[in-house]
Amino acid sequence: MRYPPLDREEYIEQTYFFRVYRERLAQNVATQDILAGVHEEILSTTRLPMAIDFLRGEILLNGRLSEAMDRLPHYFAPFQAYVFSRAEEDKSRFDQYTALLVLEREADYRANGATRAGLFIYQFECLSRNRLGYDKGLQAMQNDPLFDDSWRHFIQKCRRQLGSVDFADLIYYASEQCLIDQQRQLNDPALESRTALLFGAKEGRIARANLGKDPLYMFAAFQRQLGYPAVPRPPRSSRDDQLSPASLNARLIIIEKRLAMLEADMRGDLKLDQFYAKKNELPQLPEDPLDEDVPPLDGPE
Repeated sequence: MRYPPLDREEYIEQTYFFRVYRERLAQNVATQDILAGVHEEILSTTRLPMAIDFLRGEILLNGRLSEAMDRLPHYFAPFQAYVFSRAEEDKSRFDQYTALLVLEREADYRANGATRAGLFIYQFECLSRNRLGYDKGLQAMQNDPLFDDSWRHFIQKCRRQLGSVDFADLIYYASEQCLIDQQRQLNDPALESRTALLFGAKEGRIARANLGKDPLYMFAAFQRQLGYPAVPRPPRSSRDDQLSPASLNARLIIIEKRLAMLEADMRGDLKLDQFYAKKNELPQLPEDPLDEDVPPLDGPE
């Protein structure tokens, strides 16, 4: 069942809700306490306070907020519930802090007059950057209330062809720039497109300029040229710090020592005594108190 998009004031309150939730979660406040406190701050003329009441009841019951959001499809978009469900998975590296920031920027973009093309690019980049899964992610995008039948058909086409067709090609062939180029090549200004043109000429030019390149470059160009919202990047992994030049140099020294030991072992001249602790390097233990003279215990022998 399709539900109509929400009013602008609903998305404004959603933006505030996701921001406050993220800030208080970073302060180690319990989720039920966050929902109980923010309920009083939300504008009562919107439907968000009723949704928060339902979320609080569900999280006390089963402990998962995404399931409650999924049961409110008339208020929360399927993509919002999907993003938070990936953050609640036990083995996922996508944390709730990043998920709330993603939802906050999306709701803010909707409140400030989101276009279908901009919302599609933002949601797709969220899936790409955070590795949330294209199949189920595109299915959630397909059911968004802002997209009409033409957009749902295009998203379904992306689900089938993604991986075999460059993503920039999919955008370019669905843009006005592709039609302009065909009219110029065939010298036929009256030529019409057989498919729906979902992207403008600017999006088409940016996509054509990024054919064969990393899609992240194209997303950055959309943000610079067309003002599309920037997608939050995943937090820096601790493994990135381990791959610094100093750590790599230390690893190379360890590898060299191990190779030297293997070569010595193969030659038969490996001396294990070099790994023995020297006498002056042994730890000095305290004297055993049991060695001292202990008075005998009183009692019958």
